Amino acid sequence: MTRAVVPMMGAFLAAVGAAGVALGLMAQPVGSRSGAESVIQAQQADQPTAQPAAQPASQPAAQAESLIRFGVAAPPARHKGAIRLATYNTENLFDAIDDPNLSGANEDIDDAKPEAQVKALAATIRKLDADVIALEEVESEAVVTWFRDTYLADAGYTFLASVEAGDERGIEQAVLSRFPIKSVKNWPHMPLEGTHPAKWGSGVNYHAGEPITFHRSPLRVVIEVPSDVTGGPAYDLTLFAIHAKSGGPGEYWRQAEADGLVKLLTAEMAANPKENIALLGDFNAILSDGSVQTLVGAGFHDALRDVYEPGARFTSHESGRRIDYILVNDNLAAEEVPGSGFVLGTPALPEGADWREPWRPDGYASDHYPVAIEIRPVEAASH
Repeated sequence: MTRAVVPMMGAFLAAVGAAGVALGLMAQPVGSRSGAESVIQAQQADQPTAQPAAQPASQPAAQAESLIRFGVAAPPARHKGAIRLATYNTENLFDAIDDPNLSGANEDIDDAKPEAQVKALAATIRKLDADVIALEEVESEAVVTWFRDTYLADAGYTFLASVEAGDERGIEQAVLSRFPIKSVKNWPHMPLEGTHPAKWGSGVNYHAGEPITFHRSPLRVVIEVPSDVTGGPAYDLTLFAIHAKSGGPGEYWRQAEADGLVKLLTAEMAANPKENIALLGDFNAILSDGSVQTLVGAGFHDALRDVYEPGARFTSHESGRRIDYILVNDNLAAEEVPGSGFVLGTPALPEGADWREPWRPDGYASDHYPVAIEIRPVEAASH
């Protein structure tokens, strides 16, 4: 593990044929898996398994907005004196450089994100205009640095953190920030309570009997919002960037991760009762699942509670589920700008499409959508 704090460095879809070439034939990584690993990936995937939808012959650019199935097409206006905090699962932000440490089912070269999607990802982040953004499902510090310096060089993300998280495929979490990063820490392979059961759903669990550890360690990053932004003393913000274990049968694993995270948080808040803490990322669970409720029960509030109403468009994943969150402790909840939360929609596969097919529409960036809130970086006691 190395610390990484780096200074600046529609009738809507196109045919797979000619349009596919124009889009760079957007092959997706799961489809590149083979053998037993393909079965495991299918078991663990978070995606729907519907049959492919018919694909019309063209996708007029004017109809791009019709591909936004969830969220808002543009962010709301920013509030004066507030900073924007966001999280975004980038869906396999891998480069095309071979990592010799990964081979076979985990071969990273198969997962290189198509250029059109990388550009769409950057365009989404620019539109989002977050001051601090946690990214999930990135390959490495080097890849995030390349992505920032190539596509977001003038977006103000002078500071970057990304640390190996213990995932066998090499994915980790990262943070891009316009404000200084004071410290970075994570806990790869930290032992959690219990051992893996014999079954993964209806199939064999290849981890059966092994001690449970974090599948991907949380990434703790402390941000300092400087006095020239706050108009007063500098303000510290502690983030835990989360990417919980995926897959329906993986709830036992997510529960163990949540329990372990609560232990870390309890100790941290005891040591610093005034700390402003946000847990943000891809929790791979809906709000009512035990793993999320464990964190809520530990004193963390759903910062987008006013956005997610029954029947609303504001899900965070193309499957129609809400699995990406920003949870805040009491200190930070007092500083959240009421009603500032939103989900930024991006072009998505049409309802009923098969995610395993390689085709993606113009403007497609990820199967997740960024979620954001605003906070006023002043201590609540001084309001």
